[in-house]
Amino acid sequence: MVKRDVFNSEHELFRDSVRRFLASEVVPHMERWEARGGFERELFSTAGAQGMLCPTVPEVYGGVGADLLYSAVLLEEMAPHSNFGLSFTMHSEIVTNYLLHFGSEYLKRTWLPRMVSGEVVGALAMTEPSGGSDVKAVRTRASREGDHYLLSGAKTFISNASVCDIVIVVAKTDPAAGAKGVSLLVVDTTLPGVTKGQPLKKIGLKSQDTGELFFEDVRVPADHLLGEENQGFAYLMRELPWERLQIAVSAIAASEAAYRWTLDYVRERHAFGQAVANFQNTRFVLAELKTEISIGRSFVDRCLALLVRGELDAQVASMAKYWCTDLQAKVVDACVQLHGGYGFMAEYPIARAYVDARAQRIYGGTNEIMKELIARDLDL
Repeated sequence: MVKRDVFNSEHELFRDSVRRFLASEVVPHMERWEARGGFERELFSTAGAQGMLCPTVPEVYGGVGADLLYSAVLLEEMAPHSNFGLSFTMHSEIVTNYLLHFGSEYLKRTWLPRMVSGEVVGALAMTEPSGGSDVKAVRTRASREGDHYLLSGAKTFISNASVCDIVIVVAKTDPAAGAKGVSLLVVDTTLPGVTKGQPLKKIGLKSQDTGELFFEDVRVPADHLLGEENQGFAYLMRELPWERLQIAVSAIAASEAAYRWTLDYVRERHAFGQAVANFQNTRFVLAELKTEISIGRSFVDRCLALLVRGELDAQVASMAKYWCTDLQAKVVDACVQLHGGYGFMAEYPIARAYVDARAQRIYGGTNEIMKELIARDLDL
C-alpha cells in the first residue's frame, strides 16, 4: 500500500497501545459477543481506564486533549472488529463532540469526565421509525414548560441504546418552523418516561448494541439544552463532515484488513497442485483491489489533513463516505470469492466483514443521500 505521512511517531505509539487493548480485551471475546448480541457494559470502563475513550477531550474535563488524528488511529484499529467499534465511535467521537462544541460549561463538567472514564455511556437519537436522513421531518416533540422541556417521541437504530446513560435527542421545539425548529436535548436515561427497547436483531454488526428508545412526557431540565433552542439542525450539519469521514476512515481500514486476510489465505490454500495465489485471476483481482484501496487511502489521508486544519467541508466528506464504503463492499465481496467455501463460514473474519460492511452504505446518511449532497454543488 502507499506510504503514509499523516501520522507522527506519537500517533504510532498510541496505535501500539490500541492494538494491545484490542488483542487482550476484544478479540478473545468476539464470538461470545456475537452469540450474546452485544458486549458487556463494563468494556467501556475498561477502555476508559486504558485511555481508549474520548481522546480529544481537554484535560480540564478529564481527557488528554489529543488531536483528531488520535481518534483516526482508534477508528483504523477498530475497523477490522467493526462489530465493536461503532459503539465506541458513537460514544467518543460523536456524543462527546456535541457536548464539547455546543454544551454549556455545566453540561461539559457534568458529563465529559465520566464519559472519558467510561462511567457514563453516550448515544445519539436522531433516526425515527418513520424516517432517517430527513432531520427536519422528525416527529419527536419537546415543548418548554417553565424550567423543563416535556419530551415525547420514539427513536430507532440507535447505537448504544441498551447501555447508554445519556442520549442526545433530536426533537422539534417549533414544529411549524421545519429545519429551523429543531433542538438538541441531553437526556439522562434514568429520568421517568425514558424506556429502552429490546436490542434489534441485525444481519450483521451482531456484537454492536443497536436498539430503540421511547420518550413519554419526559421532563428534561432546560439547562440540558445543547446550545440555543431551534439551532439543532445547524449543529448537526456542522458535525456531519467529521462523522462521515469517520465512516470513510473505517471503510478503508476494513478494506485493507480484508485484503491482508485474503492475501495470506491464497498463499496457503492450494488447488490443482499450486497455491491459489499463483492463478492469474487471483493475481489480477488482488492487483485491482490493492490499487483501488491505495487510491482510497490517499484520499482519506488527504481528508484527515484537511480535517486537522479545519478545512474539511461537507461535500468532500460526503465524497469520502460514499466512495470508500462502496469500495469496501467491492473489496469484501471479491475477498469472500477468493476464499471459496471458507469465505462463507462464520468463523472466518472475512465472512463477518462481508455482512458487517453492508451497513456502511446506509448509516451516517445513505450513499444515495451523499450523492444528492455532492450534486447540490455541481456547476451545471
